[in-house]
Amino acid sequence: EAILLKEKIRGLFANVWTVPNILTMVRLALVPVFIAVFFSDLTHNRVIALTIFCLASLTDMLDGYLARKLNQISDFGKLFDPLADKLMVLSALICQGIAGVFPWSAIFIVLGKEILIVVGGAFMLNRGIVVSANYYGKTATVFFMGSLILSFLRDQLPVIGGHPLDLILLWVSVALAMLALCVYAVQAWKKIKG
Repeated sequence: EAILLKEKIRGLFANVWTVPNILTMVRLALVPVFIAVFFSDLTHNRVIALTIFCLASLTDMLDGYLARKLNQISDFGKLFDPLADKLMVLSALICQGIAGVFPWSAIFIVLGKEILIVVGGAFMLNRGIVVSANYYGKTATVFFMGSLILSFLRDQLPVIGGHPLDLILLWVSVALAMLALCVYAVQAWKKIKG
């Protein structure tokens, strides 16, 4: 069993130095940089943090596109690309929660959903079943990124029905994330039963 695990790990890190994978690694490395800058005493720290977040979001779009375009889809990318997305989005959400910009109720729902996905994914993987990310989850990530970018610009945004635009977008993202969880659970159940 230990040999099998070693083979899986070796396979995961085989041909890791491709442009898409390097972009994923850069995005992972930007997570602690974003957090450090967000809470720093730097002049315009929020503007710099927003720039880092936008750069990370750009690498997210770019690495997926390049992986398909250059035919460099890898097991490393399949595992670490969504992980990098989740870490960046969750870190930014928590930072904005601490800053009092986003409500903790939304953040806790998202954290709970991610914990369920990780536990469920590990359970499924142990049974040799892989359930891919679905359209709603990918859309939710885009909406989360949009709401987070807008949250840095809240003072310049219109208020709709007494609510800031970034907050409306955040709750749409939460709804999409929960829908993604339901679709994931249904797909997982079908694969277990099938």
